[in-house]
Amino acid sequence: MKPAERISAFVNLGKAIETLKLEEKEELLWRAENNNNWFTKESVESALKGISLMLSEEKLNSWLSAYELKEVESPMSVGLMMAGNIPAVGFHDLMCVILSGNEAVIKLSSSDEIMMKWIIKKLIEIEPRLEAQIRTQEMLKGMDAYIATGSDNSSRYFNYYFGKYAHVIRQNRTSVAVLSGDETTEDYVGLGRDIFQYYGLGCRNVSKIYVKSKAQLQDLLGALEVYSPIASHHKYHNNYDYNKSIYLVNLEDHLDNGFLLVKESEDLVSPISVLYYEVYENESLLAEKLAGLKSKIQCVVGGGVDQIPFGAAQSPEPWEYADEVDTMEFLLGLSQN
Repeated sequence: MKPAERISAFVNLGKAIETLKLEEKEELLWRAENNNNWFTKESVESALKGISLMLSEEKLNSWLSAYELKEVESPMSVGLMMAGNIPAVGFHDLMCVILSGNEAVIKLSSSDEIMMKWIIKKLIEIEPRLEAQIRTQEMLKGMDAYIATGSDNSSRYFNYYFGKYAHVIRQNRTSVAVLSGDETTEDYVGLGRDIFQYYGLGCRNVSKIYVKSKAQLQDLLGALEVYSPIASHHKYHNNYDYNKSIYLVNLEDHLDNGFLLVKESEDLVSPISVLYYEVYENESLLAEKLAGLKSKIQCVVGGGVDQIPFGAAQSPEPWEYADEVDTMEFLLGLSQN
């Protein structure tokens, strides 16, 4: 397939998602949630919307103009070990493999198999020739290259098995927000989206904030009241109850608004239903600190020039790569190795 034909398939996938018939969408939402209770109707719809926005023809052409895409006579087989923490989290890797002209051999996560199988099926319906480029299987042996996403523990397993091949192996990451003290209520509500979307299960979800003053926390908690319905989700609420009981039993200082626990900590990764905070005084020192934690931070949210705007953490552009590793460059370089 020519590069333009591969790109067209994804543009048409975006259009198909936008114009998805209500009956088909409702069935997909029901099946996804039935398979994984964290994948609520709202979560799956957010993921679908994010994918459709990413697949605009203008964005794809802008992104891919930086690369030299070609027709590929002898595609490389790329094993994709997909995560399943949020709906369709492995989509970008799949898209990169297909657009690079290589073959995607996918080990699906049982937590996200409904969404990814639906996307693959839809892609092949749009462009039947892609069936030769995509397959799913339980064991990923004998591939030319691997892209694996998991935890710090699983990354050691991946390195052991895949380390001798060309590979991209991702570990645990999380996201943080920097508050200057000049935030508006609208900013706080946007930050709430970054905290609560997908119940905080994504690496782009904010799990810690840096504040100028503890007084900001009360304003933040007040603005976050619009997200109180999250407490009705039984799995989220079970995490909230558990973490609250631990803090109470251990007499640990924390703030509580009935569905979110806010606790001071130097750690980056907070449990579900908990938001860590740290007070900073000097912007330069904080910038140095965050630079030192770069390998553990997916993105920084805030009002700064190089920061992601409040509310946009879970809406990455196609050129925003996980762990800042250029997946497309890696894939295009395989044939040269």
